Amino acid sequence: MLQKCTEVGQGQSPDPEGPVAAADPDAGPGGLQGNQVPAASAQACSAGLVDWLCNSISPAGGLRDGREDHRGIPQDATGDAECLVKLQSVPTTHGRVFPVALRASMPVLIAFLPPQTSPDKVDYEYSELLLYQNQVLREAGLHKEALEHLATYEKQICDKLAVDEMKGDLLIQLDRLDEATEVYRQLLERNPENWSYYRGLEKALKPASVEEKQKMYEDTWDKYPKALVPRRLPLNFLAGEKFRECLDRYLRMNFSKGCPPVFTTLKSLYKDKDKVSIIEELVVGYETSLNSCRMFSQDDDGKEEPPTTLLWVQYFLAQHYDQIGQQSSALEYINTAIDSTPTLIELFLIKAKIYKHAGNIREAVRWMDEAQALDTADRFINSKCAKYMLKAGMVKEAEEMCSKFTREGASAVENLNEMQCMWFQTECALAYKAMNKYGEALKKCHEIERHFVEITDDQFDFHTYCMRKMTLRSYVDLLKLEDVLRMHPFYYKASRTAIEIYIALHDHPLTDENKELAADTANLSDKELKKMRNKQRRAQKKAQLEEEKKNAEKEKQLKNQKKKKEDDDEEIGGPKEELIPEKLARVDNPLEEAVKFLTPLKTLVKNKIETHLLAFEIYFRKEKFLLMLQSVKRAFSIDKDHPWLHQCVVRFFKAVSESKGLAVPVSTVLKREISQLFGESNPKRFNEASLNKHSDSISHRLAAAKMMFYLDSSTEKKAIELAIALDESLSNRTIQICTDVLANLRDGSLGDGKPVAEAYRTDCHKIFPYALAFMPPGYEENMKIAVNGDACGEPEELANDM
Repeated sequence: MLQKCTEVGQGQSPDPEGPVAAADPDAGPGGLQGNQVPAASAQACSAGLVDWLCNSISPAGGLRDGREDHRGIPQDATGDAECLVKLQSVPTTHGRVFPVALRASMPVLIAFLPPQTSPDKVDYEYSELLLYQNQVLREAGLHKEALEHLATYEKQICDKLAVDEMKGDLLIQLDRLDEATEVYRQLLERNPENWSYYRGLEKALKPASVEEKQKMYEDTWDKYPKALVPRRLPLNFLAGEKFRECLDRYLRMNFSKGCPPVFTTLKSLYKDKDKVSIIEELVVGYETSLNSCRMFSQDDDGKEEPPTTLLWVQYFLAQHYDQIGQQSSALEYINTAIDSTPTLIELFLIKAKIYKHAGNIREAVRWMDEAQALDTADRFINSKCAKYMLKAGMVKEAEEMCSKFTREGASAVENLNEMQCMWFQTECALAYKAMNKYGEALKKCHEIERHFVEITDDQFDFHTYCMRKMTLRSYVDLLKLEDVLRMHPFYYKASRTAIEIYIALHDHPLTDENKELAADTANLSDKELKKMRNKQRRAQKKAQLEEEKKNAEKEKQLKNQKKKKEDDDEEIGGPKEELIPEKLARVDNPLEEAVKFLTPLKTLVKNKIETHLLAFEIYFRKEKFLLMLQSVKRAFSIDKDHPWLHQCVVRFFKAVSESKGLAVPVSTVLKREISQLFGESNPKRFNEASLNKHSDSISHRLAAAKMMFYLDSSTEKKAIELAIALDESLSNRTIQICTDVLANLRDGSLGDGKPVAEAYRTDCHKIFPYALAFMPPGYEENMKIAVNGDACGEPEELANDM
């Protein structure tokens, strides 16, 4: 055996046919006689196996020569259990890699378990190894064995809470419900605010009716009178009068205590219209009664409520009406609350949120800045205010706001990039994209992409750390995270933004500014030319002042950043290429750059339909018909009625029908697949069928109208009439969709829609009086935003006057 281990150390794999050590009934808890191996033999075996593992396993996790079984386990690695037995007597860090490397080989994992330590001795590393073994048993579906494992080693496991949680889940899996009930009741004594314990108790008790379920929560409520969760969870399944009674008790307790997040806890109930009506009826009744007699109800015999109770009721009502889309009522309640308590920060936060939902992000910035001014040391409100500023396109102001909490003496933008502050960078990218500053937006997207590369590189340090500390469960979670790292919402948002920008750059490449300026000035009169040149001079002077200020800041920061940059370059193995916005926006092949961002999304975010629709937009421009078909089919399997998908399908239909010179196999495949998906149809009939099916949806009507004009430009008038309908009976009548309709009227996607655009804007303004997108021309110039100051008027007053 020592000979075999030595051969392994010289780069040879152990013999897969070698003898497997038999279990000895008299052995320790590991089941094998691991303590009878000479120390020298064990040392050689440990070194040899570690060398072989390091030399044979590729960075991707498999053997370099590809020898793995169907579970992804190296065949040679599990061939000789005797060698692993010798490792038990060697408490080296190297030997700890084997429980992870061989996690799917249960006999080897059990064999690796070292001899039992004294029950009185606290050994955290041994405890973690036991918990890891139990995790593997549970993942393998061996619930009985996992429960027996817990019972055997419970005294040696330090994490008693994890033991109880695992035990409760395993008992339910084994249908031992009485024992599971007892375990979950003990867990509730420890923490009666944990939602998962109540779900476990429900599974264990299996209540046959709503009444039994409610009684279970009432008993828990009586036992833990201060707990909120047993009062909140019944609201999910109760209805009618029972729902009203339970909600009444829940709300009264929270309003009396002054609990700001009570609306957030009830937000999930707003999918049920009947429950929304009951909530509104109850809370409006509270507000009326508290105003008249300072009690929740005039029939109450209890003591009067403090003035703060009315404040929190108004705070709740403002959020309630904002949630159901009645922003005018929401503003009335929040303004009343602010008048009574003008120093409460939460009120200003909600007012800003109401304006954001109403479509007036600039007014939202104003009130968020008011909240920030009340507590300049609050990092959360500072970040929230900066985010609102970015949504309003106020990038410089947002940077100044964030500079209050960044490193002194360094640029706020650079410091946020160093700290991998991706929420700021994603919002910056969207802000620059909205301003058509594609270079700056792409810079932020590439910075985010680099963050994920750095995260992957940084996590290599944790491989040895987790082995040294024996945190195997966390280590396995880390490995799983590595596989899906780019599924993170920040990466998806940055990638989608970059793809959309590259598509826009392909459709409308940036032109030389001097040539563009010469072409514009040739068509101007003397008066217009003079006015334009004066404007250019002012802009040039302003830009010069900003450049001087920027240069002064750079010189000040250069000394602080130079040493850090050198240290970073040394750590990552070399300097990174500088991201220059102008260069990023003038790439030779934008679609190829878009594909680089698309590739990870197709693998990891394939459940989002937007991933495949973006892929279609790229392949449509590259005229890759089979890849277009692939994207359409994948999107079709997710949501076949999506409006964007409808446009893609119609364009795909037309492109295939007009294509010439396609290879016969490609043409055959396209015709067969199109026929299977959409039947014997043509683009026009397909568009008409979709319109008839979704005639009550504004978003679908817009998609059909665009494709109607796309297929036949003579249908311009009909397409415009179809898109601008705003009847109350139509669904999806939201600010965003109406803004899209207005943008399409102005950009020519529906033909010459500019004459109709102003009338449509006026109609939308009547429906959405606060939305900036539908305000009269010149509104934004007249409405001055004064950060840390007062604006020149309340927009609700202006909207009412209009």
